[in-house]
Amino acid sequence: MPTERDRGQAIFARLAALYPEPRPALDFRDAWGLLVATVLAAQCTDARVNQVTPVLFARWPEINDLAAAEVGDIEEVVHSTGFFRNKAKNLKAAATRVMEVYAGQVPQTMAELVTLPGVARKTANIVLGSAFHINEGIAVDTHVTRLAFRLGLTTSSDAVIIERHLMPLFDRSQWADINHYLVYFGREVCDARKPKCAPPDGGKCPLFDLCPRKGLK
Repeated sequence: MPTERDRGQAIFARLAALYPEPRPALDFRDAWGLLVATVLAAQCTDARVNQVTPVLFARWPEINDLAAAEVGDIEEVVHSTGFFRNKAKNLKAAATRVMEVYAGQVPQTMAELVTLPGVARKTANIVLGSAFHINEGIAVDTHVTRLAFRLGLTTSSDAVIIERHLMPLFDRSQWADINHYLVYFGREVCDARKPKCAPPDGGKCPLFDLCPRKGLK
């Protein structure tokens, strides 16, 4: 009798075949760039963030540059990402803390990363997994939250509980990639309102036989 882990591994294998080069949808050059982009991506599309970050880093190329910037100037640059006042304040404060506490280097542990303003566990997981190749956990964003429920991998809507449910289903080496796979899949196939298992696209989902379609009529 297949276990939940067996089903998780089957889902991973099919998504890995579908997306052979997993990486964040956010453009970045280093750990700091990914951290900034992930903070800006809250309640904003990755496409919009990818338009904003080149402008931001052209103006403030290094961490110390952003730490010294005026919050009002940062607000102007990140305005289109939404919640711009809070994001600008957090980015400046995070840059300041990295300079003052971590000698200008983005820390490489969960405990240290979450002390940075604007950085919670999801952002820390993304930075650790994709910038440092350290798998501390699974980043649970809106796509992962939605698809984990639809695929029957969790019954919770709480990110911390969802992460706890998902981690045993995948090898530690798979934790960063499963986030990328579910983000891609949620955008391209398993849409929130019109997934490709529904008419007129029924049968086009490669996970059709593995998915209980929770929440769908």
